[in-house]
Amino acid sequence: MKCSALWTALCVCVYGAVVTCSVKKLSNNTGRFANATLVRLNEFLSAGYKKGVRPVRDWRQSTTVAIDLMVYAILNVDEKNQVLTTYVWYRQQWTDEFLAWDPEEFDEVKQISIPTANIWVPDILINEFVDVGKSPEIPYVYVGNTGLVRNYKPIQVVTACSLNIYNFPYDVQKCSLTFQSWLHTTKDINITLMRTPEEVMNDKSVFMNQGEWELLHVLSTYKDFSVDNDDYYAEMKFHVVIRRRPLFYTVNLLLPSVFLMVMDIVGFYLPPDSGERVSFKITLLLGYSVFLIIVSDTLPATAIGTPLIGVYFVVCMALLVISLTESVLIVRLVHKQDLQSRVPQWVKHLVLEKATVLFCIRNKKVCSVLSQGSDLPDSGRNLGLGLSTRDSGSPVMDGILREITTIRQFLEKKDESREIAKEWLQVGYVLDVLLFRVYLLTVLAYSITLGSLWSVWQNV
Repeated sequence: MKCSALWTALCVCVYGAVVTCSVKKLSNNTGRFANATLVRLNEFLSAGYKKGVRPVRDWRQSTTVAIDLMVYAILNVDEKNQVLTTYVWYRQQWTDEFLAWDPEEFDEVKQISIPTANIWVPDILINEFVDVGKSPEIPYVYVGNTGLVRNYKPIQVVTACSLNIYNFPYDVQKCSLTFQSWLHTTKDINITLMRTPEEVMNDKSVFMNQGEWELLHVLSTYKDFSVDNDDYYAEMKFHVVIRRRPLFYTVNLLLPSVFLMVMDIVGFYLPPDSGERVSFKITLLLGYSVFLIIVSDTLPATAIGTPLIGVYFVVCMALLVISLTESVLIVRLVHKQDLQSRVPQWVKHLVLEKATVLFCIRNKKVCSVLSQGSDLPDSGRNLGLGLSTRDSGSPVMDGILREITTIRQFLEKKDESREIAKEWLQVGYVLDVLLFRVYLLTVLAYSITLGSLWSVWQNV
């Protein structure tokens, strides 16, 4: 050990003597760089420098690299490919023991910029890198007289990120940027933060806050891990937490869908025996189909999941189909008198008696049109009865009686059909009101549930 220490001291003395001779030699230079302090300092620092070797005098001492991250902009969030593109300001600094000097010997110069390619640089990379971004090339670093090297540069980061789009457009995404040395263990390179974690988390000073995404905070965690339980590696992980601004999607996706569903509910106020209700609801269904085709490109698509808003659109389409089916059945029901069958007694009992009382449904009076012409059958009956009292021995009178009897039977059958129509129309009205209330409660419950979920997600 004594021999090793003596050998180290001898090497340091030799290196100091060589550097001193070099400085003296550089100070005697003549020409246009004779009085250029920065040139002399650059040549002093470059003399005998080995950029391929970690810059420490004691190899047992690790090099601590302090890093910092500031998010400048969120450029793109690709949900389909699970890729996040950000523009960050990255800063790192470390101490290079071979790049120190005395400012008094160089006109009080305390820092100098030198090319990055001429010095040792730590091999710190981002683990989540999936593509080379269009980052500007910064060819210089600042070096202080104490050997502190500051390497500041902007980086366009294209990283893989696990994006959860279930809450779209009220989603919050958390993507990680993990900085670590790809080769060196903690015995050679260790990583620390330049600022406190609280300062990093709340720093939004350079963020461009006018895009689709809002920066909530940046969390930072340090961890050392081992692959083979022998060598340990240091990593600094930054969790970038961003939230989507939902106003655009609310106006262009949710509100048109809500308006169409409201119009579908309004369509129930058309008379159930009117054919216009079916035409109206078919038009709404076609309009909603065109709306879904238009917005399909706006919705994010992944192979592993579907956003809740996509489920919402599908359910709305299903509700429109159910509404149309209900209208078709009611229209068919109120025209059931064409089959010349009366309403069954159990239907009358359940629908016209029990349901109207249980659900407080007012029994609607049918149109007066159905009761028009009721005087005509009575006149026919009176006429028939009057003629039947006369002499029926004449063939002419017998023919007249047969004709009058036929007319009376026709009017009686028509009156019976009118009564059947009244009954079926009353049944159809009660069922229409009942199904409308069930449909309305379903739509309201579904809307309130989704609205509550989205409101909670927005405020979390």
